[in-house]
Amino acid sequence: MRLLLVEDSPRLVELVGETMRDAGWRLDAVSSVSDAEAAIAAQEHDLILLDLGLPDGDGLTLLRRVRQEYPGLPVLIITARGSVDERIAGLDAGADDYLVKPFHHRELLSRCRAMLRRNPQAVQPVLEAGALRYDPATADLTCDGIVVPLPPRERSLIEILMREVGRVVPKRRLETALSEYGQEISPNALELAVSRVRKRLQVYETGIQIETVRGIGYLLRRAL
Repeated sequence: MRLLLVEDSPRLVELVGETMRDAGWRLDAVSSVSDAEAAIAAQEHDLILLDLGLPDGDGLTLLRRVRQEYPGLPVLIITARGSVDERIAGLDAGADDYLVKPFHHRELLSRCRAMLRRNPQAVQPVLEAGALRYDPATADLTCDGIVVPLPPRERSLIEILMREVGRVVPKRRLETALSEYGQEISPNALELAVSRVRKRLQVYETGIQIETVRGIGYLLRRAL
């Protein structure tokens, strides 16, 4: 899952970022209407978290544009505007849900999961490769029922490889997928992530291995 957070509070961006990454979701964060429009055009997202008071415009204006161009894209408003009239205005403008600040991170996650369940395009099947099993809805990775603990970036990496099991995934595609908007990871950082995943999986009988295809990318296949 990849989410877009449109929020100009650095502290809230940090907190929401930690929450989403701990849940195994990738998060892009921007702080203005113009940057949000660019991010939406550049990258496909499963859900938008939208503040209303932005430095270069009102989030409701952005919401209306999103509804016109991407009618099926879920949008959750997160704002300090909490009156009944303000909630109604946000929902009537096209928001799928409305959450008033301050909020608990567990409630934010719960609302996100509920919205994604309601979006047929966002529902993704459980992935299996060898003895590994990955559930995109919960970001749980297991091996024969045993939880495999991986940090968010490494979890996202194995998810992508499991989606393409038996096929070579180009390095550039992985770098783009694991990057956050405006903050691309380097080839060295990708190699380090692959090395860490290999090391973590060595202690499990997964039945699969990550193979390096030099100059091209990586391949998840049955272990020899």
